[in-house]
Amino acid sequence: MVDGAVSGGADQWSGSGRLLAVLLAMAMFVLVVDTSLMNVSISAVVRDLDTTVSGVQSAIALEALVSAAFILIGSKVGDLIGRRRAYVLGLLGYATGAAAMTFAQSLTTVIVLWAVVGGIGASLLLPAMQSLVHGNFHGAAQKKVYALVGAAAAIAAAVGPLLGGFVTTYLSWRVGFALEVVIIAVVLSGIGLVRDVPYTGARGVDVVGAALSVVGMGGIVLGILVWQEGGEAVAALLVVGAAALIGLAYWLIRRKRRGEPALMDPDLFRSRVFRLGVTGQMLQQIALGGTMIALPIYLQMVLEYNAMQAGLSLAPLSLSMFAVALLAGKWAGARRSATIIRWGFVLVTVGIAVLVPLVPRAEFGWALLAPLVVAGAGLGLLVSQLNNYTLAPISEERVSEASGTNSAAGSFGLSFGLAFAGAVMLATLSLTFTAMAKSSEVLPPAEQEHVAQVLEDDAQVMSNTELESLLAGQPPAIREEIVRINTDARPLALQAALLVPILAALLGLLNSFRMVREPDAPPAAPGTTPGLL
Repeated sequence: MVDGAVSGGADQWSGSGRLLAVLLAMAMFVLVVDTSLMNVSISAVVRDLDTTVSGVQSAIALEALVSAAFILIGSKVGDLIGRRRAYVLGLLGYATGAAAMTFAQSLTTVIVLWAVVGGIGASLLLPAMQSLVHGNFHGAAQKKVYALVGAAAAIAAAVGPLLGGFVTTYLSWRVGFALEVVIIAVVLSGIGLVRDVPYTGARGVDVVGAALSVVGMGGIVLGILVWQEGGEAVAALLVVGAAALIGLAYWLIRRKRRGEPALMDPDLFRSRVFRLGVTGQMLQQIALGGTMIALPIYLQMVLEYNAMQAGLSLAPLSLSMFAVALLAGKWAGARRSATIIRWGFVLVTVGIAVLVPLVPRAEFGWALLAPLVVAGAGLGLLVSQLNNYTLAPISEERVSEASGTNSAAGSFGLSFGLAFAGAVMLATLSLTFTAMAKSSEVLPPAEQEHVAQVLEDDAQVMSNTELESLLAGQPPAIREEIVRINTDARPLALQAALLVPILAALLGLLNSFRMVREPDAPPAAPGTTPGLL
């Protein structure tokens, strides 16, 4: 044992062992709270950087995509260079992104440093953190650390909107990211407590598999983001992405048959339980991503809430998710995970579906309280059970690889949900606004054509206050008519965006019925490979 790590089972939860556990939990807290801060600060970031809502939304989706696309590669990099070194590099990457947000003056800085560099940092940090917990703690101490890190993630998800809203409203959104840098510095100050975990497996690098995974996931989500921004070659990007994912599956099977190192073992998917669980994880994250991009935009651009008001309005979703996730572990008892997952998707579907008719009618955020609590309770049930269900048939030796695959599916789902809901929202806004403008009896034909051309090139969700300032030079009648159209068109666009998480939740519900039909997977014995159940 080196670098001050403690090896004794009882001693691991005292002194330096307890401090290390707290530092690992702090790292997880920063990872989770970062996205919440961006969500509730959208309007402030748009204003300060003189950019657009869709631009910021694209950066949020891109950060999740980069994390998903590189997480399998990040896990392998940790194997090759050492988990402790990967952990440090991941923290530094994340700190670079947070520091860039503290001083950013343009959207380009956000995309390059926060979304790309920070996303790569997360892809290194997450798998390395899990390996370090597994290697630095054992027995009861290990369970306590996993619980502490999980609780840190749950608390960050619960308080993130409130904390981000408070900091953004009363200080600045930049202060929130500066605090992230400070926390990461504190975590890095304790790196001497971390014992590296040696890797004894194959050290070969599957370059082709890594490239196919990045191109596959990246092509699909980037295609959606390009569509959202009105770019070209959307179909080509989607086709390339889909072809790369199909090629990845073929490549992994081929490498496995030849006995060559692969990016991940395709035999993991021989387990139906694992396949169904990974699918459920992805669909749950699509639902969460779609909801968490549509609602903050609704609160900040339609109701014109500041970050604090938006955070308070979103609190019922995150707090109920946190509370139910904690209670579900005790409440589950002898109940099957698959049954609880099914009820989770039922509640998510119902909660989000009830939001749809409320969007054009709600005059304040607390009108969304009941459906947000229902949807949050459903997400809490899913969070508490999906990982346990998915990893049940996996042996201890394979759990790190399986967890990485599961995390990649979840991160891809989150980025897809963010991107697709945003794209649907802007496409619906453009079509609705154009149709209303062309049918207007107030706008002259020249103005109708001008509105249609502007929306075709750059459709944006915009508050009435912002729109009125842009139309300051127009005649009062035209200004009032365009504002009226904006008021009527935005709710329809946001309702269409909410159809994305509803569809994902419905597909998750159908998937959960297949889960229920499968017998519970017995824990895999050490050294075994999951079989075809």
